[in-house]
Amino acid sequence: MNKVILMGRLTADPELRYTTGSNIPVCRFRLAVDRPFQRQGEERQADFFSIVAWRSTAEFVSRYFRKGMRVLVEGYLRNNDYEDSQGIRHYSIDIHVERAFFADAKRDDSPGGGFSQPSYGMPAQQDTPVSQPDPGDGFFPLSDDDDDLPF
Repeated sequence: MNKVILMGRLTADPELRYTTGSNIPVCRFRLAVDRPFQRQGEERQADFFSIVAWRSTAEFVSRYFRKGMRVLVEGYLRNNDYEDSQGIRHYSIDIHVERAFFADAKRDDSPGGGFSQPSYGMPAQQDTPVSQPDPGDGFFPLSDDDDDLPF
């Protein structure tokens, strides 16, 4: 199985290009991912990964992702090797994106920018009673006796 899931910050704005001939969108960017540990007295370290997105995912990334944004990418590893014009062999590993997501809170449009706090949790309780379903819709109220339930 070849599966990668990373969450980190973009080190620069994504770069969108198109393949020659078939004109397929391809977007490249780098992601800085914090290491899960930090030595006492030292700054937190990060690893930097080369990310590649294709087609509609590439267009989405180039349109909405910007430097410094925290994003989550899901994809797979791919080995790349090639020989340059001097005959030197080069190797690299890229993460090819299958899906990309925003991982930051919604951007605040007020002066000064920044990000607003994400809203997690349940919606506030309302004082209005919950309406009972119509008997003709296939639902019916259960009695308070849970002994008859199969689970």
